[in-house]
Amino acid sequence: MKVLCYGVRDVEKPFFEKLNEKFGFDLTLVPEYLNSVETAQLSKNHEAVILRGNCFATKEVLDIYKENGVKYVLTRTVGVNHIDNAYAKSIGLKTAFVPFYSPNAIAELAITHALMLLRNMALTTSMTSKKDFRCVSQMFSREIRNCTVGVIGLGKIGFTAAKLFKGLGATVLGYDLYKKENVEDILTQVDLDYLVKNSDIISLHIPFIKENGQLVTKEFLDKMKDHAILINTGRGEVVDTKALIQALKSGHLAGAGLDTVEKESGIFFKDFSNGSIGNEEFEQLVALYPRVTLSPHIGSFTDEAVKNMIETSFENLHEYISTGDCKNKIK
Repeated sequence: MKVLCYGVRDVEKPFFEKLNEKFGFDLTLVPEYLNSVETAQLSKNHEAVILRGNCFATKEVLDIYKENGVKYVLTRTVGVNHIDNAYAKSIGLKTAFVPFYSPNAIAELAITHALMLLRNMALTTSMTSKKDFRCVSQMFSREIRNCTVGVIGLGKIGFTAAKLFKGLGATVLGYDLYKKENVEDILTQVDLDYLVKNSDIISLHIPFIKENGQLVTKEFLDKMKDHAILINTGRGEVVDTKALIQALKSGHLAGAGLDTVEKESGIFFKDFSNGSIGNEEFEQLVALYPRVTLSPHIGSFTDEAVKNMIETSFENLHEYISTGDCKNKIK
């Protein structure tokens, strides 16, 4: 079976090739993302496509896939809101996702952003990179063992982040829509309002559900402690970027570590170093460095996570071919 894989970076190619030894698919690995009619047409003579998060399978794209003979539209991500699944099903295309991959990949990035901001390392290393070795008052910091960390979303990733923060000595509060069992040795489960008002660092590990709207609004940010830090390695859409910028500019928040931002798809993975980004909110976020640390959605960009995502995608396709169904189909 010929399989087209979008958004394959050079460092990922060996993983695709090695893991495919077990399955024997005829792979076409392309660096392009699915973001136009032209990239959709790359699917000619392929029966399956494997997408990543910034590949948008719209009705127009899915019609092209159907016309080109594609039968399976798979994504190597947990999130599935980039695929119009209802329409895909209506025209007979089968879809599947990766229900989980290395939770440490995302959790470790959340910790990294939090510690960089808490210890003012972005500021410090920025200065030393310019040969300025002074110790200035802005480098003075708190120790994480004297901080309370609030983790919102206690799935595999959120709970792993909680364990890592606990291991560093922090007091950890946790909130989830559904109360978790057997977590008391790591965190104290509290209601959302209490967590927001009492956390020095808040780390978001929740999906974006359009029907529920944004979680982190101006009201949410106003409730946060003065000089608190917000970390988002989940979904950009859960945070009101404009409200976050206002909270940072006012001095209410000390900083924000963001691996994902609203409307990131037209900006992340592109080089704007020689010109304007063309998005005022992104320009403002960049200008707030070093109080804002941005990474371009690299939470899953680790050896273990990439291996998990590719292998599960191959297994999903193999299961569809072998049985006509797949336990990880998008419902």
